[in-house]
Amino acid sequence: MPDWKEMYLSLMRETEFAVRILVEAQKKCEEMYLQAPEPSVFVLPSVKCEEGEEPEAETDIKDPPG
Repeated sequence: MPDWKEMYLSLMRETEFAVRILVEAQKKCEEMYLQAPEPSVFVLPSVKCEEGEEPEAETDIKDPPG
C-alpha cells in the first residue's frame, strides 16, 4: 500500500515550490511594467452630429498629432 502521508507531503512541497516560481515571475513582470516609459497619450477630435444621429466611421487611419 502506498505511503499516503508521504505522497501528500511531497505534493504540498512541490505545489509550494511552483507557487513561489509564479509569484517571482509576477513580481519580475510588475517591476518591468513599472520601469517602462510612459506611453504617449493624445485625444482624438470628436465628431459633431445632430442629436440622435450616429457619426460616420472614417475608413482612413490618420497619424496622431505631434
